[in-house]
Order: sequence, then C-alpha cells, then structure tokens
Amino acid sequence: MGYALDFGWLYGAIGMIASGAAMTIFLIVVTSVAGVTLSIFGAAAKRSRHAILRKAIAAYVEIVRNTPFLVQLFFIFFGLPRLGIRLDPVVSAMLAMTLNMTAYTTEIVGAGLDAVPKGQREAAAALGLQPWLVFVKIVLPQALKVIFPALTSQIIIMMLESAVVSQIAVRELTYEADMLQARTFRAFETYFVVTLVYLAMSIGLRRLLFAAGRRAIAGGMA
Repeated sequence: MGYALDFGWLYGAIGMIASGAAMTIFLIVVTSVAGVTLSIFGAAAKRSRHAILRKAIAAYVEIVRNTPFLVQLFFIFFGLPRLGIRLDPVVSAMLAMTLNMTAYTTEIVGAGLDAVPKGQREAAAALGLQPWLVFVKIVLPQALKVIFPALTSQIIIMMLESAVVSQIAVRELTYEADMLQARTFRAFETYFVVTLVYLAMSIGLRRLLFAAGRRAIAGGMA
C-alpha cells in the first residue's frame, strides 16, 4: 500500500513550530554576539607577548575544535552538576554554543588579524596612537572585512548545530519537531516541514548578516 501524505495536522502545529524557531533564533543571536565578542579577545590574546596566555588560548581552541559538540553539551549539562554546578537547559545550551562558537571564530578572527599589513600598525603607532586604539580603529575593522563571509558561514553552521540542544530538552525547533511527530505519527511530513523552516531561516539569516555587514563593515562586498 502506498504512503499517503497528510499535512492536515500542520495548521494546529504552526504555534509549536513558530515557538521552536523563535527559540533557535534566540539561541543563535545570544551565541553569535557573545561568541564573536569573546573570539576577538581570544584572537588578540593568542597574539600577545604573554606565552602562558597564548598557550592557554591555543589549548582551549584545540580541545573544543577536536571534540564533538554533543559531548561538550553533555559535559556542561550532565557533568558539571557532579561538581555542584547546576544550570538550566537553556543556559547550558547557550554556554555550550558560545564556547564552541568562540573556539572556531577565534581562528577565523585571528586569520583576519594576520591579513592586515604590519605597516599599517607601524604607521598608526608612528602617529602616536595608543596600541589599543590602533587595534580597535585600524586593525580590527580591516580584519572583520576580510573574514566576514567566513564568520557568517560559521554563524549559520552554529545555528544548524543548535538542533543538538534538543537532547537536553531545550524547546527549540528540532525538539518541537520531535514532539509533533510523536503526537501525529507523521514523521516524513513533520521533518519535511521543519527542513524547509531551517532552510528558510538559514537563507534569511545569511542575507540579513550580509546586508548588515555590507552597511557596517564590509563596504562594497558582493
């Protein structure tokens, strides 16, 4: 007997899907702002004169980039309580996503910093600018312009990986999809619809980031 598609349940499920999508967007907004900000400090610290600081940042980046995100999430949510640190599922998700995002974007930002010619730093220093001002006003804007496409891609990847946090009962889009298919027994239709929602969110977020970046830091980036 052939399988008959049935999307009759969809109208009553719009609220759950919208709620899950809203949580996913919330998680990626918080994670992106925190992760990119921390990665700027991390990339700068990794290029500082302090060997211990450089090694600490390098070790953190290597550990996070070479272990599964799911394991990192479980360590925070299930492991930390053994040390007396209990976190709400949403807080755990945000912390795990931020730590993961920071590790990857630290390398991306670092590549951008290395791409800025040293002569520009030297010229700015010759004008009497303080080192921090040279970094903020001269180096960082140029670095962000170089790495903006890669940074945008990493944010999209992190948004898609946020589906993993459904494993600790964070009510994001994948969690709501799991609940819907368990309720309706329409797994194909449920995950087909949710796939389209993720696709729309990814395309929309990418376009939004490029539009904002073009105006803020990317100039005439195509």
